[in-house]
Amino acid sequence: MSRSPARRQAGGLPSDGDADSAPVESRSVAAGRRIEAFQPRRSPNIWDHPGTYEIENRAADPDGALWAAMSSIASWADRDVLDLGCGTGFHLPLFASTARSVVGVEPNPDLVALARRRTRRLASVDVIEGLAEQLPLADASVDVVHARWAYFFGPGSEPGLTELDRVIAPGGTALIIDNDPTRSTFGRWFAEGFPTVDAAAVESFWAERGWAREQVDMGWRFESREDLEAVVRLELPPTVAEAALVDHPGLAVDYAVNLWWKRF
Repeated sequence: MSRSPARRQAGGLPSDGDADSAPVESRSVAAGRRIEAFQPRRSPNIWDHPGTYEIENRAADPDGALWAAMSSIASWADRDVLDLGCGTGFHLPLFASTARSVVGVEPNPDLVALARRRTRRLASVDVIEGLAEQLPLADASVDVVHARWAYFFGPGSEPGLTELDRVIAPGGTALIIDNDPTRSTFGRWFAEGFPTVDAAAVESFWAERGWAREQVDMGWRFESREDLEAVVRLELPPTVAEAALVDHPGLAVDYAVNLWWKRF
């Protein structure tokens, strides 16, 4: 999905420091497993502008509605968690505060380095470079999977979903968050910016595979107008972004997401 770059980058990323050691052996790919040639789907927002994406992460879900919805579906306390497509590791410490162990998997080596720096003092966290289609984890090794904008709107995600079947232990739960283009101010902007996303087809994709949906009003709340404008320009095509900014004053945006979930 092509998105326009933000006009600036901002701070807030983890500072330089020692990288984590290699992941523990129990998380490695099983010996002899056939490896196919997959390439990561490039994410131009966080890959090209991680500083601005950090601002977006801080602004998202200011009242904890999404976190409350996730925890009502699956507790990760004293369980093994996979944050799939963990980026700079923004959510890893939040899971690590109660989970038994947390592993972040991310295909971009630069983001892997940032995530390792962010979590270098958290003994329960590993960060591994890898793909959703080739998870570098043992069979039945995780209890809860969190994937936030790592699966792009259903169709095309099948190889990654097959890997979830392999790595999630019986009784485990997967939580996948995606935009809802049918509701909210941001949903309207998204639908205008990316009209080829078929919301009905996406819903059918997940429903046919046994996933349930929780519709969550998450919201954005920024510390400055400059931050809001940078993130809107990061996430939307230029003409849609500029029109949205003209029509929408203030520092907050109502933003609806779909929380797709499944028990295994």
